[in-house]
Amino acid sequence: MSKKKKKMSTVNIALIIELVVMLLLTLLITKIVSSRTRQSSLDHMATITEERAHIIESYIENAEKTLSAYARAGQITDVLLNPKDPAAKTAAQKYTEKFSGDIPDLEGIYVSEWNTHVLAHTDKSVVGIITRKEEGPLKQLHDAMLAASPGVYDTGIIVSPASGKQIVSMYMAVMDDNNEPIGLVGLGLYTDGLINTLNKLQIRGIDTSFYSMVNTADNKYIFNPDKSLVSTVTQQPEILTLCEEIGKDPKNYSGNFEYKYDDDKYISTYTYMKEYGWILMLDAAKSEIYRLSISMRVFFAIIGLLMFGLVVMFHLINKKQEQIVEKLSTQILRNEKTKESLETAMFRDILTDVSNRVSFTMDAERLEPNQEFPYYFVMLNISDFSDINIRYGNDIGDQVLRATVETLKKVFPNGNVYRTGSDEFVVMIQVENNTTGYNSVINNVNTAHAALLASLETSAGPINADYKIAVAKKSEGIDASIISTLKDMTNRTGNAVFGQVQFVDLDLR
Repeated sequence: MSKKKKKMSTVNIALIIELVVMLLLTLLITKIVSSRTRQSSLDHMATITEERAHIIESYIENAEKTLSAYARAGQITDVLLNPKDPAAKTAAQKYTEKFSGDIPDLEGIYVSEWNTHVLAHTDKSVVGIITRKEEGPLKQLHDAMLAASPGVYDTGIIVSPASGKQIVSMYMAVMDDNNEPIGLVGLGLYTDGLINTLNKLQIRGIDTSFYSMVNTADNKYIFNPDKSLVSTVTQQPEILTLCEEIGKDPKNYSGNFEYKYDDDKYISTYTYMKEYGWILMLDAAKSEIYRLSISMRVFFAIIGLLMFGLVVMFHLINKKQEQIVEKLSTQILRNEKTKESLETAMFRDILTDVSNRVSFTMDAERLEPNQEFPYYFVMLNISDFSDINIRYGNDIGDQVLRATVETLKKVFPNGNVYRTGSDEFVVMIQVENNTTGYNSVINNVNTAHAALLASLETSAGPINADYKIAVAKKSEGIDASIISTLKDMTNRTGNAVFGQVQFVDLDLR
């Protein structure tokens, strides 16, 4: 008897067709999702690199503003106009030491005559030294400063000949009323603080990453995790090629490239900082950057194998795919939140939750001239704040800072409050240009002063703090130098006397 051939049932045919279709769909989805996930990871790395470059640029810009503020101080101008006057030298040295105390990561700041004879310096032992005795280097410095005037001449990030450490170095020519140079000021900031700040910023999804930075002018490393490579010419072909391309066409470059090191594959995302001629790179292992993409492939491979026995669970697989899409959306949202958090950290003071000095500088430069409604700037500086921290502890000191901000917000509900220093606050208010407007500002200053003079109840008992207060009015040409003006006013008069507000109308100068 011949065996009867069994016909494949319609249900089995339908299941096979469904299985084939699902397998094809799975392969297609795997390819699309994996490709988009890879691109999302690279975009995330590129965003982080650009944000870090912005932090570096802000660091350099803040240093330039610090040096400009120092150069404009009256003590500095006086000593340059009277370099042999002992009183002028003493005043300049005292101001330099006080000014230095507010600058983090400072190697040194100084003022010298045009021939680089140092008149005042953070390090007293340097006073009296001529830093550039040879005519060639001195002329190069003069030419560079005059070319940059009235701005700052940035020499870039270098290894300091004095300390042997890496610093941000810059100079600025100081001019007289005839626009002739009477001297110069110089500043050096250690880059360790900047590098530590960058390293502390976590990158979501990447456990191990590192920064490097190269100067396209000489192809030398500015940053590198291997300290021995700093200030040496890079030997990495990809970077050399990139430097060559930028040299031919110096525009704003950004992108990524892959390279191999010790049998491991890495991906580097880079951005070109055109103003300084630097390339900032963020590197991580390729396996880490594409970790999610690899996980996706493995995951879908497992699904494909299970389909042979779990066709009936097709709806569950669809559900899982929806979860994956939701996960991708969540990751994109997290990227946006990471960017928002970085911007918040740059422009707001975390302790008091008010805008910081960087934010003040940017806001001030955006102010439109307004003669009818000028701007008033109120500075309140907590006297001997360091003594409060030493005597009662930093927690009590933080409580004093927060209480100061709460009072300022309450008294000046229509003003913008900034923390411009460790113990220094500025309130910006715009009122009508008349006696009523002036009186309202002065009355509010007195109200705030009275409230701040009251004892603050703390866990260590009642705390009393004194304040230095100054008020300035200005309607146009406003920039960050207003802080130096206010600080100079408070330093000259000391603690504020209730009811006697220091006021200056800068429009009359």
